[in-house]
Amino acid sequence: MTHPLPPLVAERLAALRERPAEPTDKGLGMLAPGPGEAEGPSPAGLAGSRPSLYAAGFGYPVLTLRESALAGNLEAMAAYCARAGVELAPHGKTAMSPELAARQLASGAWGITVATIGQLRAYRAFGFPRLLLANELVDESGIAWLADELAADPGLTVYCYVDSTDGVAILDRVLTARLGGRTLPVLVEIGLGRTGCRTDDQALAVAKAATATGTLTVAGVAGYEGSMGGDPREQAPGPVTSFCRRLANLARTMADADSEFIVTAGGSVYFDVVARELTANRPAGMTVVLRSGGYLFHDHGLYQAVTPAARGVTGAPVLRPALELWAQVLSRPEPGLALLSAGRRDAGFDSGLPVPLRARRRDGQAAGLPGATVTGLNDQHAYLRLDPDAALAPGDVVCLGISHPCTTLDKWRVIPVLDEQDRVIDVVHTFF
Repeated sequence: MTHPLPPLVAERLAALRERPAEPTDKGLGMLAPGPGEAEGPSPAGLAGSRPSLYAAGFGYPVLTLRESALAGNLEAMAAYCARAGVELAPHGKTAMSPELAARQLASGAWGITVATIGQLRAYRAFGFPRLLLANELVDESGIAWLADELAADPGLTVYCYVDSTDGVAILDRVLTARLGGRTLPVLVEIGLGRTGCRTDDQALAVAKAATATGTLTVAGVAGYEGSMGGDPREQAPGPVTSFCRRLANLARTMADADSEFIVTAGGSVYFDVVARELTANRPAGMTVVLRSGGYLFHDHGLYQAVTPAARGVTGAPVLRPALELWAQVLSRPEPGLALLSAGRRDAGFDSGLPVPLRARRRDGQAAGLPGATVTGLNDQHAYLRLDPDAALAPGDVVCLGISHPCTTLDKWRVIPVLDEQDRVIDVVHTFF
């Protein structure tokens, strides 16, 4: 089911769709203007002409998104949330892309999560009407901007976290002078290892302080199970279960039956545990909100190994990797080595190096990559170790999968979207 976009979001995305590519846009900066275009091609122009990735004139390296995987991941996660009885506010920091966030809203997302006031302002610039700031807000200039934005638009809803009476006091002081009669809904954060109240007594004291103000409304409790530390490929779900049960118990203690109350958690690894535990024995009227963001992109590394479907969870959404990084062979200086034109400036490497998927020779034929592996990255080079007899030469193109999409997406401003024939059917923008 497709949901209509808020009119302001649709209007501003339509304008973005006509924005031409600029010479400074990595990957797209080499593109020539299309028919009737004085500048670089626009997303609308590229989608209309559907050029082949290999013939469009991109400068390598170029990061792409696979439309079939995007669409499948959107549908799979929406169906999962509906079955689990939870809402989804996908984390917008993953891609910082208004086009992709709009697709998530159209697929039924409850809102969009952000991590900073700057990210919130970026999504607000495109008209998004419900935003969850999954962090404490103590920046007084940011609070003042938010207060003015809320006062100017009765249709805007923003939530943020509180985890201390000091934080409550900062919000209250700035909002008192500017909010104009509205209150800001806050979620009391429970945390382990990062931000958040460490004890339930602290959480109750923070909630009491917020309730005593005239500017804040306690609208729920929040946590993040991923902040427990450790490699998720080695972490057992037992501690995650315990944390979620604590969060659920606190939500039941604090909930007011006469007003909205939210309980929220859920990264991209253990969202199944979060959904199960936060919906168990929840009172009527309590809304469970997952904040998973990486599901839209999945990957060829970290998430492929640890998401619920990979762990064999019954009914978990089956996700596909959507990101592909295309790099040219620059050199074959040794028989078993090829140097590719992508490096640390182009791909994340915090949770694993890029994975060779396939190759295409300059004549259009597929080239085999048996046993090939990326063993290291420099800023602009990848070291591809491969069979000494592999038919791979300078100018050929290698398609790489990535691990952990967050730290790859932030390196790109514009990203072409491909169909199954490797034709460009759209372009999305990021605003990091």
